[in-house]
Amino acid sequence: MGLFGSSSFVVFLLGLVLLLNIAVFCNGGKTSTFVRKVEKTNDMPLDSDVFQVPHGYNAPQQVHITQGDQVGKAVIVSWVTVEEPGSSKVLYWSEWHRKQKKVAEGKFTTYKFYNYTSGYIHHCTIRNLEFNTKYYYVVGVGHTERKFWFTTPPEVGPDVPYTFGLIGDLGQSFDSNRTLTHYESNLQKGQTVLFVGDLSYADTYPNHDNARWDAWGRFVERSTAYQPWIWTAGNHEIDFAPEIGETKPFKPYTKRYHMPYKASGSTAPFWYSIKRASAHIIVLASYSAYGKYTPQYRWLKDELPKVNRSETPWLIVLMHSPWYNSYNYHYMEGETMRVMYEEWFVIYKVDVVFAGHVHAYERSERVSNIAYNVVNGICSPVKDQSAPVYITIGDGGNLEGLATNMTEPQPAYSAYREASFGHAIFDIKNRTHAYYGWHRNQDGNAVEADSMWFSNRHWHQVDDSTTSSQ
Repeated sequence: MGLFGSSSFVVFLLGLVLLLNIAVFCNGGKTSTFVRKVEKTNDMPLDSDVFQVPHGYNAPQQVHITQGDQVGKAVIVSWVTVEEPGSSKVLYWSEWHRKQKKVAEGKFTTYKFYNYTSGYIHHCTIRNLEFNTKYYYVVGVGHTERKFWFTTPPEVGPDVPYTFGLIGDLGQSFDSNRTLTHYESNLQKGQTVLFVGDLSYADTYPNHDNARWDAWGRFVERSTAYQPWIWTAGNHEIDFAPEIGETKPFKPYTKRYHMPYKASGSTAPFWYSIKRASAHIIVLASYSAYGKYTPQYRWLKDELPKVNRSETPWLIVLMHSPWYNSYNYHYMEGETMRVMYEEWFVIYKVDVVFAGHVHAYERSERVSNIAYNVVNGICSPVKDQSAPVYITIGDGGNLEGLATNMTEPQPAYSAYREASFGHAIFDIKNRTHAYYGWHRNQDGNAVEADSMWFSNRHWHQVDDSTTSSQ
């Protein structure tokens, strides 16, 4: 064998193979060189102007809307009154028929949490709306009336353009305010927010101070009263506190935020689907049972075959805990859910999965990790053009601060990552293409720190990787 003996040559070859594997699987995409100024993230004090209680007797506050049916012809309007229940009616009219005012009747509820008693929480569903129409609505009928407006989406169809905003893990810190302000000033105006969980962070206060739920509702009203936010439940919505006698999970969240879950055949508000313009959006629950034969499992198994890509080409999934995450925060927390459902996402060609939980930003390549079967040893993610792009956008700005500790080296599945606060825009152009951009808070309105042209997995399945040529 000359220089090498036979056994030494085998060892040399094995070492070479190992080095090649490291080169293939451990050299990832780009880790941003942007260095954010190091500063403590603090919640805004309760006397901040963004938390201001509206003037007037029993004035409605914390006004927010979400989609109220499967296709966008209904809207759930929610608000809180404090002094007394008042009216649960919503007066509304379209911009084309200003004199033809209509009335929808809702209901109110209250709840107690430890030593806190809520105000009167109203929910009213307005149905049979016209598509692509601006509506004005009034709440507080009979006391202090407040007027807002919203625009319904276009009729569901394959080439209908539509623009979604993406926000996650928002909280109510000074950085949260910067994120929401930056989103509102974005030149690409989002028409609906896809919110990937963790709203108020009230549970980080002593006794899960529910006054912070009220403050958060007033803080985000400037957006939530005018465009639908599609809600996803995160871990900070659980509010499970047996040490103070609170043993019913998600109590404040479910009392305050309603979803049209029954319209998609779901049995709980934590997992459901909606159609909006050219998108079919599936919301999953990272903190509800998802194992085999659970209600969520059965629902998702039935839901995915119902997605009609000729009607809604874009298949978007929202969840809180990410499946692909290269930060040392919440590392692999989404693994068991990934093992349960990832193969379905590949079979049905999900375009993109948005998650939160990790307080930073990351975008993956199109990869899957479904070949492993315990005995074959195949356990590394591989490029897969039928797989979704996984985007972690838990960077809204909450008081827990940024996740800055990343795993090294950057794994091959990670296309771009950065420890900054921000928001994103997903702009659907037609059935084949959508443009995505992520905006860090420190940049100007038109600046995108990360961007990607998405090619639809059903209608235009080409390699849309942003790092394949690097």
